Amino acid sequence: MNKYELTVVVSAKIEDDERAAVVDKCKAYVERFGGKVTNVEEAGKKRLAYEIQKMKEAFYYFVQFESEADAPAEIESRVRIMDNVLRFLIVRTDEE
Repeated sequence: MNKYELTVVVSAKIEDDERAAVVDKCKAYVERFGGKVTNVEEAGKKRLAYEIQKMKEAFYYFVQFESEADAPAEIESRVRIMDNVLRFLIVRTDEE
């Protein structure tokens, strides 16, 4: 099992419960493809470096998880088409 981190940038124009649903859906995708969520960190509302869909601010979430090597590609393909997700990135974290 490899360790990964999924960073999700969520629209600031939606309500709190909708944002929570977006994060829960991301966690469900991780578990659906055989991964195990180890930590979810909310970084809060941050100013974007440039406007995305006419928005200057968004909420950042970091989801750490463990999974096999083929799972991140499957997760990315699902997160890519989610509503209210402005940007996302999955990176493999080094074990130290």
